[in-house]
Amino acid sequence: MQRLRVVATFSSYRILLNIVLVFILPVTLSCTRKTEQVGAGPQKTTQPTGAPQAAPPDDGQWTMPAKDYASWRYSSLDQINSENAKNLRLAWTFSTGVLRGHEAAPVVADNTMYVITPFPNILYALDLTKDGAPVKWKFDPDPAASSQGVACCDFVNRGVSFSQGKVFMNTLDGQTIAVDAGTGKEVWRNKLADINKGESITMAPLVVKDKVLVGNSGGEFGVRGWLTALDAASGKIVWKAWSTGPDADVLIGANFKPFYSQDQGKDLGVTSWPQGAWQYGGGTVWGWISYDPETNLIFYGTGNPGPWNPEQRPGDNKWTAGIFARDADTGQARWFYQWSPHDLHDYDGINEQLLMDMSINGQTRKVLVRPERNGYVYVLDRNTGEVLSANPFVEVNSSSGVDIKTGKLIYNPEKEPKVGQVIRRICPASPGAKDWQPSAFSPRTGLLYIPHQNLCMDSEGVEANYIAGTPYVGMNVKMYSASDDGHRGEFDAWDPVQGKKVWSIKEFFPVWSGAVVTAGDVVFYGTMDGWFKAVNARTGDTIWQYKVGSGIIGQPITYRGPDGKQYVAILAGVGGWAGAIVAGDLDARDGTGALGFVNAMTDLPQYTTKGGMLYVFALP
Repeated sequence: MQRLRVVATFSSYRILLNIVLVFILPVTLSCTRKTEQVGAGPQKTTQPTGAPQAAPPDDGQWTMPAKDYASWRYSSLDQINSENAKNLRLAWTFSTGVLRGHEAAPVVADNTMYVITPFPNILYALDLTKDGAPVKWKFDPDPAASSQGVACCDFVNRGVSFSQGKVFMNTLDGQTIAVDAGTGKEVWRNKLADINKGESITMAPLVVKDKVLVGNSGGEFGVRGWLTALDAASGKIVWKAWSTGPDADVLIGANFKPFYSQDQGKDLGVTSWPQGAWQYGGGTVWGWISYDPETNLIFYGTGNPGPWNPEQRPGDNKWTAGIFARDADTGQARWFYQWSPHDLHDYDGINEQLLMDMSINGQTRKVLVRPERNGYVYVLDRNTGEVLSANPFVEVNSSSGVDIKTGKLIYNPEKEPKVGQVIRRICPASPGAKDWQPSAFSPRTGLLYIPHQNLCMDSEGVEANYIAGTPYVGMNVKMYSASDDGHRGEFDAWDPVQGKKVWSIKEFFPVWSGAVVTAGDVVFYGTMDGWFKAVNARTGDTIWQYKVGSGIIGQPITYRGPDGKQYVAILAGVGGWAGAIVAGDLDARDGTGALGFVNAMTDLPQYTTKGGMLYVFALP
């Protein structure tokens, strides 16, 4: 599924219309910014190191949205550095012709850049060997127009992957397609999701060895989540793991050994739900996957349970709002950890996980680091699922911490949603401390760079009724800034060893874009009012910024061109859940619009308009 919460005081048809209208986007103006030094730098003696096989040496290309299997979004290119980044200039642009939320990362392989648009999910190949990077070919998958009606959070697409001479892509109407990278001809396609049930696909596929990994979206429609592996040569399903239901469906067998007792037991994907509710219980897989070749394990998160109203689904609601480790070849589960059992606030669990090795108490541990929606940066042992630390990186009052001994999130009962009762100032809000927008990690600085929002909310539970293909939410929400100064976003440098912020940049709007960091000690990210920024990775000082034509919610990349120069690229085009007010031309007077996000973004139309443009920068 994806992030956008629907408000249920209206009829389900009104809600559905609201969701459909909610998304489109792009353009202009400046933002509030302040760099705050909030802690000492990382201790180099305990600085995390790479998971070598998951982060191989950099060849200057960018073949998957996260750059590598470790999901660092780090480039060893250093031609652009903290001293000369101030001289960056626009090299060329490309218009996508689509005016919806552009969340994808461009992909670069064999001197060609591949760019996918939001619906209708047109794939372009751009020739980097020629001036202006003209179009080599264009592939139109012709997705069903009706799929736009089940897109909870704009018609976004988070990117493609290049492997074995093919580009692998997903469409909003639930198809995975392999396209010949040289010719643009279709190799195969497989329809995986059913839009009549409210299913769609918005995630970027990940290719692991000979398999293409794909998950579904649609948790706000009560769909049942899954992750499937397709054969990269033929597109046929090799295995499919459901997020709810009996152990056989979830691919839980003899090798499943979760660390904590609450995740141990038979058929918890059934017994932790009211009778039959697991069949439309959410847990969709619309976010990020990491892979450790050393253990052959993939790691990925599962989305929120359905409906949002927690009173309608007593129990822990396995296996939603958590993380699985699975064998890449068979899909068999090895361990699971639940970030937010019985998810109260739509915190999901689909964010990125960065694989690294870290010294903890004098012992090197193979870990994954995860800035989670519920407000904590987790460090987990990636072989066992044990929580090694969990520290808040935003204001959190919906819980009081994580019990390291039991692994349980400690909810604050005063902030638990109630039917017919408005609960005030729940922090973080439903989009979480950080939503899908991916962070980046530099092995040079030892810091994690986290783009995120700074929001709280009021919520009221209402009864939701499940009807296939219609919204299934059960919550009224209004969001707003968590701070007196009104800033709604931040970009932070986080020390995962010390478990604390090192510096922080305040942004006027939520930072809904991804991040990339380089060996030149430069971090790039974009803002919703249309600024593309380069900041010093060690200090957070702004080095350079460029005003693009629409708000940025895309994922920046950097690559080496055929001329040997380093380039930085970003897609601009405001939208997604956060930009729904612009993307969907929503009425700012209805604060419940876009599942409550409109209330926090009433002024966004004054700062940006819709757009769809690729910008590429280089030094003179």
